[in-house]
Amino acid sequence: MHHDDVNSKVDISALPFSQACENNKQPILEVLQTELQDFNHVLEIGSGTGQHSVYFAPHLSHLKWQTSDVTSNHRHIIAWHDAYPAPNLYPPLAFDLTINLRPINGQLNTPYDAIFTANTLHIIGWSLVKKLFALAGDTLQTDNKLIVYGPFNEHGDYTSEGNQRFDAMLRAGNPDSGIRHKEDVVSLASEHHLQLVTTYAMPANNQLLVFQKAK
Repeated sequence: MHHDDVNSKVDISALPFSQACENNKQPILEVLQTELQDFNHVLEIGSGTGQHSVYFAPHLSHLKWQTSDVTSNHRHIIAWHDAYPAPNLYPPLAFDLTINLRPINGQLNTPYDAIFTANTLHIIGWSLVKKLFALAGDTLQTDNKLIVYGPFNEHGDYTSEGNQRFDAMLRAGNPDSGIRHKEDVVSLASEHHLQLVTTYAMPANNQLLVFQKAK
């Protein structure tokens, strides 16, 4: 079941809601259906409300989809999972980049062969972005993928006026946050043997970056 198959017994208004998740879920899914068609076990870092996970899992039924986030968000994720369960969808693991410096183990014995994260790099500080890529590099094996969605600057500048305004809003709330320069992210990834293989242009001036673990 997914959002489009609304169960009359589910009160959507009672669930934590992210409009951004609703807006970008289908374009992201279309990429994941291509990039992850031969993969088995995905770790989602920063599952947020859980909306992405309940939409993606039923459409990617060949995958085991493992959610994770800081514990304060678990009740939101579990609420969505309870409303829209799927057999390949797994409840959130406790994951905090300020604490977890090593790969986290899921509830299954099969290792992760892909990591997905959406709208996280511009929220967390750069020191935590570095930890995320270090963890991904340690977790993934050769040819495994890290898929990152969000806004990015390119060539030292914003890609749109909307992103510039969004960046100013982010930094006003937390000076350590902000839209990251794509070149910096690619360079950081390469330090952990993660090579950028594909960039997808996404709606609302976002991008989806696909990194693959090199030998």
